[in-house]
Amino acid sequence: MFNPTREQVRELFFDTWRKYRAGEPLVGIESLALDVVLLHPEYHDVLSTPARYRDKDYTDESNPFLHMSLHVALEEQLSIDQPPGIERLFNELVLRRKERHGALHDAIECLAETMWRSQRDGAPPDARAYLECLTRKSRIG
Repeated sequence: MFNPTREQVRELFFDTWRKYRAGEPLVGIESLALDVVLLHPEYHDVLSTPARYRDKDYTDESNPFLHMSLHVALEEQLSIDQPPGIERLFNELVLRRKERHGALHDAIECLAETMWRSQRDGAPPDARAYLECLTRKSRIG
């Protein structure tokens, strides 16, 4: 399983943004990372000044790298429907929200909670609980 370091994640986003702005070709996951970066113009200044933000510690939920990484992880899950059923539940969420970006943020809340519980409990992520969270969110409203 791919488990990048904090530095590797940040470099992915810094490099992707630099390449995009320079008109250089993107490779591999950089294309997906760029899609996420373009959804978040509020992070463009951060990505434009890597020397200032490369080693910054975030102590709250304002970590742009964590947020964008969760986006990337969710997009990867959706692309392969893993855990099984996530694509259907996410599509229901999009229909309820009537727009994709808000639905992504709802789903990211479920993913973040799942990952937090996994780390807290020292256990693998609970796919069932994750999908139940998405089910609840797709039915609210």
